[in-house]
Order: sequence, then C-alpha cells, then structure tokens
Amino acid sequence: MESNPAALGLVRAAVERATEVLHFHEEESRAIVRSVDEALANVIRHAYGGKAGCPIEVTCRHLHGTQDGSCVSGIEIVLRDSGVRADPAKMKGRPLEELRPGGLGLHFMRQSMDEVEFSRKKGKNQLRLVKYLAPAAPAAAPEGE
Repeated sequence: MESNPAALGLVRAAVERATEVLHFHEEESRAIVRSVDEALANVIRHAYGGKAGCPIEVTCRHLHGTQDGSCVSGIEIVLRDSGVRADPAKMKGRPLEELRPGGLGLHFMRQSMDEVEFSRKKGKNQLRLVKYLAPAAPAAAPEGE
C-alpha cells in the first residue's frame, strides 16, 4: 500500500476478514484491526512525516504448528516501510495516568497483541504483530447417571 490515510480502510477490512476466517472472537478481531490501523497511522505520521505516496508493505499470514508440544494457531502481520529509522528508545507509550490525547497507540498494541517486535532490516523499519488463537475450551462431558 501507499502512505495514504484513505488506504487504511482497505487494510482494516482485509485484516478483519482474515481474523474472521481464522475464527478469532469478535473482541480479539477488533483489537487486532485496531492495532494494525494504529501501527499504519504511526508509519504514515512518524516514518514518512505525513507524506503521501510512500510504500508500506503489509504481509498477513496464518501461523500454525506446534510450540512446546502444543498446537498453536494465530495470525502474524508484518509492516515494512522505508521511512525514517524508528528509535526504539522513543517507542514507549506515555503513562496512562497522563490525561491528554495521543500517545496510547503503542500501549494498546502491546496490550492487544501477544507479540510486538520492532526491528530494522535491510534499510527498512519492520513491525511484527502476532496474536495467537486461544485454544477452544473442551466440551463439557455430560454428567453420568
């Protein structure tokens, strides 16, 4: 996609559909979509200084396999941009008790997602967001006679 706020609706819709296909609960789906939307808005605002038409690569994939002997499933969203290098020291959300607008997006991302990883690879900023599906609760066994 390009760094254009008008494109955010398309990405939100695609991520929402992906979470539906993977059977995330509605509340988790909203949190994932909100996290991706916030991350993209931050790329546009901070990495590209609000400049439109700059490239942002968005990759979304289904995670599935085993981890520590358990089956795991989830979604991984990776955002890559060629904007200003992100400074990890500045990637701290402001304290929640400060009553003022802005600065809470990173806090909400970390609260909503299971993994939030920032890195710089091959001259590009990379943000990796992961949310695992909670295992389905076992069906209650009928009580015997």
